[in-house]
Amino acid sequence: MTIDWLTSSLEKSRELGFLGPGDILPHIDHARGFQAAWELYRSTPPSAILDLGAGGGVPGLVVACEWSSNVTLLDSMEKRCRFLREVLRDAGAPHGPRVVEGRAEVLARDTDLEGGFEAVVARSFGPPAVTAECASRFLAIGGLLIVSEPPDVPQVTRWSQAGLGKAGLRRLTADNSRGGFVVIEKVRPTPQEFPRPVGVPGKKHLFG
Repeated sequence: MTIDWLTSSLEKSRELGFLGPGDILPHIDHARGFQAAWELYRSTPPSAILDLGAGGGVPGLVVACEWSSNVTLLDSMEKRCRFLREVLRDAGAPHGPRVVEGRAEVLARDTDLEGGFEAVVARSFGPPAVTAECASRFLAIGGLLIVSEPPDVPQVTRWSQAGLGKAGLRRLTADNSRGGFVVIEKVRPTPQEFPRPVGVPGKKHLFG
């Protein structure tokens, strides 16, 4: 990892208001948890990773440094995508990451992105049902969705197994897991109706 480039980039993100105040290192340490969560279920790194709602660069920029995988940073806000493109041009940046601007509901059906990722990572993208629906079509069969979870909240109450099944997904983490990360596997093709048009997943939740 190019730690100088990474800390400098995340400091810029903080100055722009994309990350909260405080030390940058806890953001980096937390982002490494996505890699640890993957390694609980898979022995080799994913060949392609999507950061869903890349925002201020966490976890996407950290993941791009830690893993020698193809990393795509997706965000719907032009100013955040501009920031990500700028820091990826700086000296010390990892080679290969690309930035894609647009709504996940639309881009999930892009032929270059649909089913193209072994891993999708998400931090503060949205409620569980929205995150699952928007991530599902990006994942390849057998791919994993890894989502950062708030502390002390039972995952079984947030990630309905039956609801996930509607989008071809299955929760792998135990029902009594609290906080940390939830890991969800794509076990069958996503039905054609998902994700629904822009805005609908947030108004009419898939579950919960």
